[in-house]
Amino acid sequence: MPEKPDDNPFHDCEFGPDAVLGTRTFHDVLFTDDTETPVNVLTGETPAHSQATVEEAKAFAASIDTDTPQIALPASVETQVETQSKPYTSAAFFHFKATGSLELHRAYHAAYQSDAFSVDFEADYESGDLTITVERTRDS
Repeated sequence: MPEKPDDNPFHDCEFGPDAVLGTRTFHDVLFTDDTETPVNVLTGETPAHSQATVEEAKAFAASIDTDTPQIALPASVETQVETQSKPYTSAAFFHFKATGSLELHRAYHAAYQSDAFSVDFEADYESGDLTITVERTRDS
């Protein structure tokens, strides 16, 4: 009997669960105190809107009203200049900017939403590293 899409949380993913099972660390993907900020070429100073601390970025990510835990990712210098925004943005912990691909983003998202897996993450804002661990809770 064929599986129904509801039975397989990865039914619309390019990757299956084997792609995300275990622990993987994504290096230098989080906002840190060393995240690049724009500098005014005339004054040599960083504009006030681009000055921020890791604590502010973490508080901002935590304040987003969603069921999915958020992390603080660095905003590009271009974005900071064009929108006069802070040097960080928030996103789901499995966002493609952190995991490096849309395929991994979808697979982590499927695992996170499924009762068949436990998904934990650790955001190390000192190093900029994000570690995601996925384990089976039952056969999927």
